[in-house]
Amino acid sequence: MGFFDRLFNRPPKPGKPRPVTDEFFQQEVLASAIPVVVDFWSPVCPPCQVMSGLLSEIGPDYAGRVNIFKLRVDQNPMAAAHFQIRSVPTLIFFRGGKIVGRVVGLLPLHPLQAKIDELIK
Repeated sequence: MGFFDRLFNRPPKPGKPRPVTDEFFQQEVLASAIPVVVDFWSPVCPPCQVMSGLLSEIGPDYAGRVNIFKLRVDQNPMAAAHFQIRSVPTLIFFRGGKIVGRVVGLLPLHPLQAKIDELIK
């Protein structure tokens, strides 16, 4: 989210990754009517910044078909522990509240798109 978006409290554009917290994980991710990708990340992780950029770039292509969330592991330890996040970035793919895939580490653009395409089939 850009500086002015934060300053004026604008919502993110459709499809862009949105933050999620321990408090809202159940209702935003597990109860979602459409498939979900959660990016578990840390601000001190350079590969996490690259993954964030990739998800921001392709997210609008999947608007309305997939929800993409970012969970900062140092501020949300309950979800990170529950899903056994040991390394960041980690992407977990959910459908119907169930885990259907997991990727640990940086994923290049085309394999990332293939994973999301597989998720929405």
